[in-house]
Amino acid sequence: MFKSLWLRRFWPWSLGAGLLLAVVWLQGQRLQIMQSTDAQPLPILQLQDQRDQAQLLLRRRMPTFGYDNMIANWTFLNFLQYFGNMEVRGQLGYRLSPEFFEVIVDRDPRFFMPYLYMSSSISIYSGMPERTVEIMDRGLAVMTPQIPENSYFVWRNKAIDQLLFLGDSEGARQSFEIAADWADQSNDPDVAQLSRQTAAFLAQNPSSREAQISGWIQVATNAVDDITFDLAIERLESLGAEILWAERGSVSVRYRTDDDEATPAD
Repeated sequence: MFKSLWLRRFWPWSLGAGLLLAVVWLQGQRLQIMQSTDAQPLPILQLQDQRDQAQLLLRRRMPTFGYDNMIANWTFLNFLQYFGNMEVRGQLGYRLSPEFFEVIVDRDPRFFMPYLYMSSSISIYSGMPERTVEIMDRGLAVMTPQIPENSYFVWRNKAIDQLLFLGDSEGARQSFEIAADWADQSNDPDVAQLSRQTAAFLAQNPSSREAQISGWIQVATNAVDDITFDLAIERLESLGAEILWAERGSVSVRYRTDDDEATPAD
């Protein structure tokens, strides 16, 4: 009787602790393997990729007993290791990037930082912008203008993917308008004004070059790696923008509008 009662009262905590210990162990195993990837042949690296995929699937399905935030944090750290291992990614690609974000958003949809990496890692590197928008939609469904802080940037990032990678100018216009409303409610008038201007450009001209320039400026400004930054600068130049100043985190350009007047933008 006593044993049965103890199991009923404490088995969830025990199982949860066991799962967390298992995740910690898997994290240590992954780190050891990543530290020795230079000496690993391609088949071994492919096997590790398959193992990573299985672990991510497990994290999506296993009960967490209230430790969802911790699982999301660990998964994001795993992603940063995965994304930053350029030598291995050059051989295997970035096909698992969406899987990392599936886990993170399912476990902690209000975890803001991962959304800054989604467009680069999924849309640009993995070539799957539709997955980026799908995952962002899942997170936005539970966000508010104030929670998490700066949540309006997620709407802007979604709009950028819709405009630049999916060619969905109407969807992008709607996302920019929502971003403007949320920025207003978050007391960020500069972002609100910029978002409304871009939405207005798209309303008047769905293929607006000015809107695309604005979008690529945001991609360049928020780039988390040199490849994404260089791609954005290349696209800006192809749209006829003159680069006045370009560093990651700060980009200024000048371009000519349809009325042939030089217009600065940053």
